[in-house]
Amino acid sequence: MKQIRSMVLVSSDTKSMEQGALWVFLRLQEELKRLNLDEEVAISMIGDIGRHYASPLVIVYPEAVAYSPVSPSDVPYLVEEHLKNGRIATRLQNHSRELSRRVAWLSARKGTIPAEQRIVLRRVGLIDPMEIEDYIVHDGYDALGRALTEMTPDAVISEIQASGLRGRGGAGFPTGLKWKFVKETPDGGHKYVICNADESEPGTFKDRYILEGDPHSIIEAMAIAAYAVGASKGYIYVRGEYALAQERLRNAIEQAEQLGLLGDNIFGTDFCFRINVHSGAGAYICGEETALIESIEGKRGEPRARPPFPTTKGLWGKPTLVNNVETLANIPAIIKNGNRWFRKFGTASSPGTKVYTILGNVNVTGCIEVPMGITLREVVAIYGKGMKDQSALKLAQTGGSGGSVIPSSLQDTPMDFDSFSKAGVSLGSGALLICNEDTCIVDLAIVLMNFFRTESCGKCTPCRVGNQRAYEILTRISEGQGTLNDIDTLDQLSDHLFRLSNCGLGQTASTPLRDIIRHFRAELEAHIRLKTCPCGICPTSAPLELESVAFPQV
Repeated sequence: MKQIRSMVLVSSDTKSMEQGALWVFLRLQEELKRLNLDEEVAISMIGDIGRHYASPLVIVYPEAVAYSPVSPSDVPYLVEEHLKNGRIATRLQNHSRELSRRVAWLSARKGTIPAEQRIVLRRVGLIDPMEIEDYIVHDGYDALGRALTEMTPDAVISEIQASGLRGRGGAGFPTGLKWKFVKETPDGGHKYVICNADESEPGTFKDRYILEGDPHSIIEAMAIAAYAVGASKGYIYVRGEYALAQERLRNAIEQAEQLGLLGDNIFGTDFCFRINVHSGAGAYICGEETALIESIEGKRGEPRARPPFPTTKGLWGKPTLVNNVETLANIPAIIKNGNRWFRKFGTASSPGTKVYTILGNVNVTGCIEVPMGITLREVVAIYGKGMKDQSALKLAQTGGSGGSVIPSSLQDTPMDFDSFSKAGVSLGSGALLICNEDTCIVDLAIVLMNFFRTESCGKCTPCRVGNQRAYEILTRISEGQGTLNDIDTLDQLSDHLFRLSNCGLGQTASTPLRDIIRHFRAELEAHIRLKTCPCGICPTSAPLELESVAFPQV
């Protein structure tokens, strides 16, 4: 057999598959065989590398050249020009020069984290997520082996606590402390580990990106967590629409079991652990951990009253550890490299990196991983390549519908848990919706409240009634029929939603209301006092000439 001289990778994320990535892959196989190159050139499918400039994407190593979009009809030219004649297929580079530079930069990292500083996404786009051998070659399961053979459960938990890792699902609770609570709770024979992959926040797709591109990292992390807290069974609760992620997770579990990395006596020890993949049914409320647990138990997805918390009484009444996908994806790297290494990234109070999805009025959208403490201004300028059409930043919303509405005046605030908390806003799950000055704050609020009133499970009155009431008031304001008293009513509703709602859905529904009133009251009053929409979006009137109106300073 000839020595492999080139590696061809074809993106297989959901968008790429919809655009014909599988046919590109099959055509590549045919052309390589036709030209007798199939023994010299390896071909595999991977997730993308975080930029959807065009799909499908084809990357050729060792040159690290990216071609996109590639259609089946482009394949003969690509194979003939690049893989046979050794020349860059320039005709296919029109849309991908920036992407090629990014791929080259990633491939040259040589064991260090590149400028985007990837920990969670370090393998995404570099390995075939369907092949466990690719994962193992890139240090896969090293951390699990070290944990099981060199560390006690207490030592594992101490390492995670010392790293300062905080939950990446939005709450920012110390991960090691949660693990400690579960370990120290009497189990009565059973404990469970659950990966919350029910990513239902609008605009958020970072968890899907991790699951599709590096599924074994979650398997390994859950096994480490189970060993630390004393669990023998785990569940991955995946959003129902994530069919590709579920397929790759089930494949990863099967491969890990075949190699003895899951199941009985892992790494020759007494530790036994098995994982099931549980598909969600489209309920946003099941992203809340107790509603998720109810769903796994076969009940209607409604939140439980807390306390008791899942750490003491969770799945089937047993101590249960529930962690977000991104949180778990940090675990193997911490165990392998140590807490001091992890603390080199981010800030003192919020170590590590954060995965963000960038959407909205920026020139480049997609998924990035950057150090905690980066500013919104840097994200927009560096990774979003600036605002579209040279427009001005008006606001950004973090964390999906329940995230804070950040005015441009706070764009230099470090994006970490404590700095945002001191500024009166929250970091959320990591979806960054970037909006320019053409965004009407009332219209945005209506969209958000409509989402919450639809997704509310209806179990508690504050959420069921409060979101509906807020939606009706905002709609009336948008139609030029509001009163100044409506703003006070919205403020009260926000307070009641936060303090009285049974779970996080109602509590986070208060967040955008609170921020809109605090930072954009003048725009609300323009709709009420002047019966007009300054942005020309609402039904009240055409855009208002703001220079002729004096608004009070916020």
